[in-house]
Amino acid sequence: MYSNKELWTFAKDELVSMVTALGFPAELGYEMAKRLGSPRAINRMTSYLANEKPKKVEIVVDEMLAICEEIQTWKEKKLSEEANASYNELLRYGFEENP
Repeated sequence: MYSNKELWTFAKDELVSMVTALGFPAELGYEMAKRLGSPRAINRMTSYLANEKPKKVEIVVDEMLAICEEIQTWKEKKLSEEANASYNELLRYGFEENP
């Protein structure tokens, strides 16, 4: 089993390798890995690059931003669901009074 750091490093290295194979600077890959922030998101970006092979850096950055936005939307949805569940608990059971 790999540690989270090892997974992150492997995903980052794969992304940088793919970015440079497409003719873009390695720094772009490092910055994208930092902004994407998780091995799963980085792997998603690497898969996109491998399948689409974009020629313009603008397209690459646009896809990275779209992935980041989807992640942020998902996080906000989960927070909203948790808040809603807490609110429903409050409505159902009221406030607990401590003696």
